[in-house]
Amino acid sequence: MEARIRAPRRQLCPPGITWLALAYLLSCLLASSKARVFSRCELAKELNDFGLDGYRGYNLADWICLAYYTSGFNTAAVDHEADGSTNNGIFQISSRKWCKNLSPNGPNICRMYCTDLLNYDLKNSVICAMKIVQEPQGLGYWEAWRQHCQGRDLRDWVDGCEF
Repeated sequence: MEARIRAPRRQLCPPGITWLALAYLLSCLLASSKARVFSRCELAKELNDFGLDGYRGYNLADWICLAYYTSGFNTAAVDHEADGSTNNGIFQISSRKWCKNLSPNGPNICRMYCTDLLNYDLKNSVICAMKIVQEPQGLGYWEAWRQHCQGRDLRDWVDGCEF
């Protein structure tokens, strides 16, 4: 019987790369743990506490309807556009104008990073959305609001919620 010489076993990844990949995966998990999908009434209470009911003539139901049709109440929602821009957070705020993404040349009117819009604390999202609504279009800035919410009876969006 012939003795076979076995070649040394090759590792798929050097140990340093393995640890780097593991650290990256853990950081992704930690970042996503800061996200939240609100229920309708949880979001209504939160937005009411921020004073959005009646802000610039829009009632709370308008904001809840907007959040549903833009992100499904998900604070971590990110939509990638063909031009490289993103729509971010619960209100899907665009990096083209309102927040800073990877490109350093955008206007960044809200003076924040787009990633600041992706966590369970809605403060940054609300501050930026309030700036957007101050524009002449108001909530009409969002196509989702124009298509699904504008001019409709929206009482069901807040019906049964306690503040």
